[in-house]
Amino acid sequence: MGVIRRRFLSLAAAAAATPFALEFARSQVQAPLTSPRTHFVFPGVQWEAASPAELGWSLQGLAKAYQVFAALTPASMVVIDRGRIVVAWGDSARRIKLSSIRKSLLSALYGTPVHEGRVDLDDTLEKLEIDDDPPLTHGERQATLRMLLQARSGVYHSYVGGTPHMRELMPEREAHPPGAFWSYNNWDFNVLGGVYERKLNKKIGEAFQAEIAAPIQMQDFRIDDMYYLKSEDNALAFARSMYPAYHFRLTARDMARFGYLFLRGGNWNGTQVIPADWVRASTTSYSETTGFGEGFGYGYLWWVHGYGLNMDVFSARGALGKYIVVIPERDLVVAFVNHTEFPDGPQAAPAPEVKELPDVPVSAMSKLLTLLLAAQAP
Repeated sequence: MGVIRRRFLSLAAAAAATPFALEFARSQVQAPLTSPRTHFVFPGVQWEAASPAELGWSLQGLAKAYQVFAALTPASMVVIDRGRIVVAWGDSARRIKLSSIRKSLLSALYGTPVHEGRVDLDDTLEKLEIDDDPPLTHGERQATLRMLLQARSGVYHSYVGGTPHMRELMPEREAHPPGAFWSYNNWDFNVLGGVYERKLNKKIGEAFQAEIAAPIQMQDFRIDDMYYLKSEDNALAFARSMYPAYHFRLTARDMARFGYLFLRGGNWNGTQVIPADWVRASTTSYSETTGFGEGFGYGYLWWVHGYGLNMDVFSARGALGKYIVVIPERDLVVAFVNHTEFPDGPQAAPAPEVKELPDVPVSAMSKLLTLLLAAQAP
């Protein structure tokens, strides 16, 4: 899968790392645990801060990246290079609702039960006895769990949450048979949460804490940082569904740990937290996407490629500018979170209201990533 350098630096201002910047970073760190492999480390309870110059970073290049970051809406960003912090801008300990990054977190939870045969991705909704209100058609019930993970179910049912843009792009019911067409559809994603909990008799938040957050020593995650949004009794037709949205709040420094876990192929300092074959399958593109940025493919609830980068990259993305970007060729993880949260509510916020919210679109993230890559020694 390749290697990613974890960049997590406290650079609060410009061309050189100031004593204040380094002090800020080191207040969050302790000595790293060395890996059996030689060129990277795993963090312990806290990240280790590294001098960017010692890792070959250009301070002038970082200054250019910081100028772009500082011009954006208030946000936090951490960059991890080979397991060490080289950038920590903003408040990396601030919990923020991650919106659709929740989908990549759920995908990670599916890895072990699929690997162990407790979940069969080729089971149909009919076999799993999945229905909704209003009911699914016979054709829709032929969609498989794999198709839901790939956003290719062909089930264009009303759902909880989502953005106006998502609803604008959703086809009519039964416009495409299961497996034939990619459509970024919250019904697929919400139902996957319901199937996970029903099939495995586990709550998503508790499972995430026990199976991912604790093994990789997330510093901030608490079980109540995961919560549900359910359809209301008086919901409009487009928001009626039996399946709630499951939402997460994470800090930027914990987002970086999750990205680093995937960079390391699901292994955390010798413990296989997520099966390596699931990491590969999740971050393989099965579809070309439209309407959500140029050049992106889609895996199992992960975005693949994109950002205008001429190298392999995969990412988790959320509304208004939430990103976990993994660039194996550079051994790099970038976690970015806009402090503005998409409004909670089972029905999508009105389009005029959403347009007024400060956003960090893919184009802005692409520019920032390009500058960071230019500042990093290849």
